[in-house]
Amino acid sequence: MSTTEEAAGGYDDYDRLSELKAFDDTKAGVKGLVDAGVTTVPAIFRRHRQDVPPQVSSSSSSSSSSTVSSIPVIDLSAADADAATREHVVAQVKAAAETVGFFQLVNHGVPGELLSEMLASVRRFNEASPVTKRPYYTRDARRKLRFNSNFDLFQSPAANWRDTLFCEAAPEPPRAEELPPAVRRVFLEYGGAAREVAARVLALLSEALALAPGHLAGMGCAEGLSLVCNYYPPCPEPDLTMGCSAHSDPSFLTVLLQDAHAGGGLQALLEDRWVDVPPAVPGGALLVNVGDLLQLVSNGRFRSVEHRVVANRSRDTARVSVACFFNADIARSTRLYGPIAELVTSDDGDGDGDGAGSGRALYRSVTVPEFLAHYDKKGLDGRPALHHFLLKQ
Repeated sequence: MSTTEEAAGGYDDYDRLSELKAFDDTKAGVKGLVDAGVTTVPAIFRRHRQDVPPQVSSSSSSSSSSTVSSIPVIDLSAADADAATREHVVAQVKAAAETVGFFQLVNHGVPGELLSEMLASVRRFNEASPVTKRPYYTRDARRKLRFNSNFDLFQSPAANWRDTLFCEAAPEPPRAEELPPAVRRVFLEYGGAAREVAARVLALLSEALALAPGHLAGMGCAEGLSLVCNYYPPCPEPDLTMGCSAHSDPSFLTVLLQDAHAGGGLQALLEDRWVDVPPAVPGGALLVNVGDLLQLVSNGRFRSVEHRVVANRSRDTARVSVACFFNADIARSTRLYGPIAELVTSDDGDGDGDGAGSGRALYRSVTVPEFLAHYDKKGLDGRPALHHFLLKQ
C-alpha cells in the first residue's frame, strides 16, 4: 500500500493532490463541508487510527483531576504587589516554564467583555455565508489578513478539521477597512490587550532567568504579533481525524483564549502522556505557553511542549480559539537568536556538556524568518522544529 493510500485509510485510486486542490478551490474550508452535509470524513483528513487519540469525556473525574493539577493557575495581579509576593509569582512562572511549559493566567487585566466579544466575532465571521468569507481566502503570505483551512494543507500527511483566520496585528497592523466587518471592531483592541499581558509575562520570565525584567522584551521577543483564530466545526467521524496535529509553537510566547463550547479539545504532552487542558477556569483565564524560540534563547531551560487539539465531537456546536503568537518583527528582523550569553558557559560542570539551560549552547543561532521558513516547509508532520537547530554535543 502506498503512503498516500495509508494516509487515506486504505482508499483505492486515491489522488490526494487533486482532492486537496479541489477542497482548496472551494474557498469554503471545513465549514463548507459541514454545511454541505458530509456524513463521513474525506480521505484528505483521515489518518492512521493509531495516530488519532482516544477522546476522554470532559465529565470524567480522572481526567478532570489530572488537568487541574497538571496546568498551574497563576494570579498575574499578585506580581504587582510587594517584592516578596512578586518573587513568589516569578517562582511560579519559572516552575511552570521549566516543567510543563503551560500555565493558566487569571486576573490578567483583560476585561471579560472583550474576551467574550473576541470569541463571538470569530464565530460570526466563520458562520457567515461563503460569499462573505471568500474574498479573504488566500494562501498569499504577503497579505496581513488571510482566511484558509490548514496553512500546511499541501505539506502535512493529513489535513486537520479546522479553518483559520490569520492576522499580522503588530508591529504594523492592517488598516481597519482591510478587516472583515465581523471582527473589525474588536480584533486590534484585543491584540493590544494581549500585548500588554505578554509584556508582563516576559518580564516575569526574564526575572526567572535571573535577568533584568526588560531583557526578553529588549531582544524583540514581542515586537511582532500574529492573531490566529481557529474554528473547529462539528466532525461527523472525530475518531478518524484531528482538530490540530501535535506540534510546538514557532514563537517566543503564545497567549491563548479558548471558549468553553464543545469541551475544549486542547491537550498537552506532559510526562509522556496527553493531558486535557481545561478550556476555562474561574476568573476568565488566558492560557500561556512557551514557544520554540523561547526554548532556544533560554538554552533549553524553558520548555516548548508539544500540544494538539482533538476533533470536535459535538453534533451542532463549533469550537473557537484565538492564539496570539508573539515573535520578532517577522518582516524586517535580521537578528540572530541563539542561547542568551548569560545562560551559557563553556561547560556544565561535569565536563560532558549535557546540561539543559546551562553549560554549552544547545542550539545554533538562527534568524526568525529562517526558523519560520523551516517550520512552514515541514508543516505539522510530527517532528519538532527545534531538532533541526540542535548543535552536536
